[in-house]
Amino acid sequence: MIYKNKIDENFHWFNEPEFTIEKNRLKVRSFPHTDFWQTTHYGFKRDNGHCLLTKVQKDFSMTVRTEFEPKKQYDQCGLIVRLNSENWIKISTEYESDKHSRLGSVVTNWGYSDWASIDVHSKINEMWYRIQNKGHDFLLEFSKNGKKWHQLRITHLHETFRRVSAGVYSCSPSDSSFTAVFDHFQLADSNW
Repeated sequence: MIYKNKIDENFHWFNEPEFTIEKNRLKVRSFPHTDFWQTTHYGFKRDNGHCLLTKVQKDFSMTVRTEFEPKKQYDQCGLIVRLNSENWIKISTEYESDKHSRLGSVVTNWGYSDWASIDVHSKINEMWYRIQNKGHDFLLEFSKNGKKWHQLRITHLHETFRRVSAGVYSCSPSDSSFTAVFDHFQLADSNW
């Protein structure tokens, strides 16, 4: 993703945010009213979050460490796997209030999103995420230290694909912005 303090030429922005790169760390400032969600419960469709993506054609393992300073409800950053606006997976910690946030994932198949989460304290502002796949099946994991991993979910993308776009993302669904930092990004063969 970042090589010699520059974005790797194999990566591209989807809805480019304000960003800087310092010491091989990507620092992103989200725009207000950005999100990834499709239809379920809330009735709206939004596909304008910020992603730095690369194309992947084989089974993979993708890992990143994030630091974040959320400001308003649903501010979030993490990893995303994307086919198109109606088929994708994301894993992150979404800010709720000063008392709790939600560590979780959203899987969107054929234009309908679901949200699976567990509550965590909002003082947590650093998290590691990993997504691995075997074909259309995906393992989503989190870690507090990048060494001991915990399964969050196993899921499936129904849409047929030969390759996916994969990378980091952030968004601010409310009328605010926040800063997210990404480092220790790795994209390797799946070992799941």
